[in-house]
Amino acid sequence: MRGRRTMNRFEGSGSREAKIRYLDGDFQIVLPGSHVTCAVTGTAIPVDELRYWSVARQEAYVDAEASYQAEKRAGLLPTQKA
Repeated sequence: MRGRRTMNRFEGSGSREAKIRYLDGDFQIVLPGSHVTCAVTGTAIPVDELRYWSVARQEAYVDAEASYQAEKRAGLLPTQKA
């Protein structure tokens, strides 16, 4: 088709933050955007790379370590005895 081109992940929704409802094993985009922000590190996470989140806290995490830190911060992990 003439004049038609595909949009990349930074077009269309601009570079604004998406609003997402985090579900068990999935998420629902409430307001389109290019990224969400990690609740622990503040890092922008492209929506198509989002893999870690908390349903209970409705937060996104950039990686497993950030998810672990959030669980620790929330007091959901057992403390180690010295």
